[in-house]
Amino acid sequence: MKTSLRCMEVCKAIAEIGNRPSVSDAGVGDIAARSAVMGAYLNVRINSAGVEYKKWMDDILTRGTEIQEKAIALEHEIVEIVNGKL
Repeated sequence: MKTSLRCMEVCKAIAEIGNRPSVSDAGVGDIAARSAVMGAYLNVRINSAGVEYKKWMDDILTRGTEIQEKAIALEHEIVEIVNGKL
């Protein structure tokens, strides 16, 4: 999840300062990376039921929720930048 979120940050930079043809690529990369964040979090959640260490798992779920929320917000920013340049 963290790696995919960092990928989204790179996509944002490309959307902001990249050459014109790369803008749509940044948008596609953003959508793919956001999907990776969301998919990874679904896997974390489904597998959390079998973990015995509930306090540790609660921490992981909290961090996962935070990353997911950041990804959603960042996606909106990137799509706005991309749409503004198309």
